[in-house]
Amino acid sequence: MNDKIFLENTPSEKQDQLRQYTLIIYGLYALSIIVGLTSIAAIIMNYMKREEVQGTWLASHFEWQIKTFWVTLIIAVIGLVLSFVLIGIPILFAVSIWFIYRIVKGLVVFMDNKPISDGWF
Repeated sequence: MNDKIFLENTPSEKQDQLRQYTLIIYGLYALSIIVGLTSIAAIIMNYMKREEVQGTWLASHFEWQIKTFWVTLIIAVIGLVLSFVLIGIPILFAVSIWFIYRIVKGLVVFMDNKPISDGWF
């Protein structure tokens, strides 16, 4: 039996739950701009439901969110290390702008109920 959930073949209630779940994750990432730690909860939630959304348009949003988290974390750590020689400050600024851009773009596409293309921008 195929354990993948296809939104077209699931009850409307399940579709709504997965869509709401994805929206909450976007909200947690957006909130992390101010709070910081909510992105940790968001990435955990991504991995918890990743299998459930496979084969749906929401899977592209999960991949987008996961990639955004890990790239931002890696570049932020590099920026922090390099901030002692001042080059890290523009790196931290740039990765912050990139993170905000990715969350906003993801939300805009999500609100149109469309998959998002997985690229850097």
